[in-house]
Amino acid sequence: MSGATKKGAGAEGRGTPGGAAAAVRGAGATTVAAAAATLRQPTLDTLGLGGVLGIFRRGALPVDRDALVERVFGPKADRGSLVISGASGIVGAGKTMQLGSRLEPFGVRVVALDFPGAPDGIGRQWPGLAQAFGREGAARIMGNVVRLTYDGRRLPEELKALKPRFLLEAIPEVLEVKRAHYKLFRETFPGIEIRSVTSGFPSKELGVGIAHPAFPHEINKVWEVVEAGPSAATQLLWALGLIPIPVSDDWSFVLDVLFCGVTLAGLRVHRATNLPFWKADKLIRRLLGPNPFRAHDAIGAKGADFLTWSCLHHLSARYGELFTPTPELIERKDTGQPWYPPDHFRPLVDWSLTPAEHEEFRVRVMGPVFQMTSLMLHERRAHLSHLNAIGELCAQFRRGVLAVMRELGPKAVRETVEAYHRLHPAAAASAWHPDALERMDAPEWQQLYVNAEHDGEVGVVTLSRESWSWDVDREMNRALDWLLAAGIRRVIVSGDFHLSTQMVGADTADFFGALEKLEAGLAITNGWSRTARRLWSDFEVSVGFVGGKRCMGGMLETLMHCHFLVAVDDARLGWPEVTLPVVPGMEGCHWPFRRAPRDAWPRLLHLLLSGVPVHATEAVGWLVDSAAPMSDALKAAWGLATGAHGPPKRGLESGALAAVPADVAGLAPADGPGIEAGRAAIALCVAQSCAVPVADALALQARLAAEFLNSKACRDGRVGAEYARTTAV
Repeated sequence: MSGATKKGAGAEGRGTPGGAAAAVRGAGATTVAAAAATLRQPTLDTLGLGGVLGIFRRGALPVDRDALVERVFGPKADRGSLVISGASGIVGAGKTMQLGSRLEPFGVRVVALDFPGAPDGIGRQWPGLAQAFGREGAARIMGNVVRLTYDGRRLPEELKALKPRFLLEAIPEVLEVKRAHYKLFRETFPGIEIRSVTSGFPSKELGVGIAHPAFPHEINKVWEVVEAGPSAATQLLWALGLIPIPVSDDWSFVLDVLFCGVTLAGLRVHRATNLPFWKADKLIRRLLGPNPFRAHDAIGAKGADFLTWSCLHHLSARYGELFTPTPELIERKDTGQPWYPPDHFRPLVDWSLTPAEHEEFRVRVMGPVFQMTSLMLHERRAHLSHLNAIGELCAQFRRGVLAVMRELGPKAVRETVEAYHRLHPAAAASAWHPDALERMDAPEWQQLYVNAEHDGEVGVVTLSRESWSWDVDREMNRALDWLLAAGIRRVIVSGDFHLSTQMVGADTADFFGALEKLEAGLAITNGWSRTARRLWSDFEVSVGFVGGKRCMGGMLETLMHCHFLVAVDDARLGWPEVTLPVVPGMEGCHWPFRRAPRDAWPRLLHLLLSGVPVHATEAVGWLVDSAAPMSDALKAAWGLATGAHGPPKRGLESGALAAVPADVAGLAPADGPGIEAGRAAIALCVAQSCAVPVADALALQARLAAEFLNSKACRDGRVGAEYARTTAV
């Protein structure tokens, strides 16, 4: 790992990449700029972009897209192209579409390069592209893609006229072939910027930087990035709305250690117990979230199995038995046989495990996953929030592995790994670092999802998770406590401008317990609502900021508790709970009515009963206080937070509300009994919680929302179906 990359990892607040100000620890906080204290290093700072507080203070994003496009691809009069080699493969075709759609407005041609006769992966992208951009927009994007073929030894002459400035290499995972590929491009186009999408080879082996994208490649925005320091290319990815995450220069980075690791754990369960792959998938889904064997088949078994084998093969050569591939994986990477044969007997021969068998399964899966994570912690592979988020955003974990380990505590994690070693003794001497678990009380461990910064006057709380959960709730309370202890009474609550590009609502996986036990639902509807109320009661001024494309459900309920709500003008806001169906349980059924003018009440009720969102610009004055383009919205939020300027605060009616409407005109017919039941329950909650003083409304709405979570109508809906699919094993 290079020194610069170590700094970029930032796992212990050691510093920031690219020459940014050093992080100085003190009293549980770090300092990343002269006048800004932060609870832990902002993840945005690992890209060389500073903290979120600085964005609001400047009233502008830290970099400009046009300027970055010019730095990477040249000025408009001499604009170069992006070359994607191996563009017909799964990764190359997906990234051709993802990057092509974003670069087309800037006049950057995309060159899709591959061998003659390669499968038409790009053509298969057309339906998804047309659905996302319309046929006219999709045709424009496709028309900006130049498809060329070559023989692997000589580049086509036509390429010179397209002035390649950047090469994204997505050819097969053969080290010598990749190195020869780079040599060919460098000899033909000296100075070209090169990144590899490799799943496992470190930069020091390849001789180029890494930009490893997560699957599915057309829509997943996450890229694991390895480079000496934050580059214009990586900052451009961020400016284009993607999510680059700096990781250290170690074999297989973070995503494939986690995903290949959980796949290997399932394979070893199969070898030890003869558990079928489909059954292992179901149990892993219940335990962690992903279906690793189904995922391999969905990606394409032969190619995916080879990549997994390759990662594990190289990891085992470096770290030992913990990563050694099993014979089943070796066989399938050679044959391409899928893990789920079409005629398997899953529907006919299912059975339940005993409690002892469940515990053994847990140990066989979580033991190696915890051990592999200890290795990544020991090596400081990434900022801890990044390491945790990669599991959720890319490997499909319901909760990041660090959040799971934090809840268990270091003692229980060590005991799980030690129990695994008793079942698989060969792993005991391979990459086990229990000392890496000793700092779970540090801010970097405790604030995986929520950070806070302040300049002595104004604080900023940032959410790096798109859905509200118990983890987020607890971290939010710690962040608010930290600001209040520092004497901060003015606060902005926002996404983090990095990992969280939108706010989608509550994490419905946290509702699973409430489907069975009323007490679990009451804990959510009471506890989360009390956290949200702190934004109204604990600060002199609080400003909610919506900087992404949407803010829904529980996230909107949280931000509406701020004294002011500011949104970018193209954001969409609403409560989709009725479509699940659930009842908004963080005071959405009465709090917005208490703050809106009476003539807006029918619009609020329509939002709740229809589930159809509204554009921020249409909600000014009754749901949001300001909606504007990004720079103006940032300035508006900062002006409100500092008291410099802004509209007057909308008040809060603390008494009972009279004449709240019970229904609204223009509501589309309910699409099934679930939505009909949801509408009735929401209308009842609105009527009853608005009819009492605000001091009594929290407990009342919490009870009504929790009772509906515990009802048959909810269990028969989407939340109940997902619960059954996850837990019925």
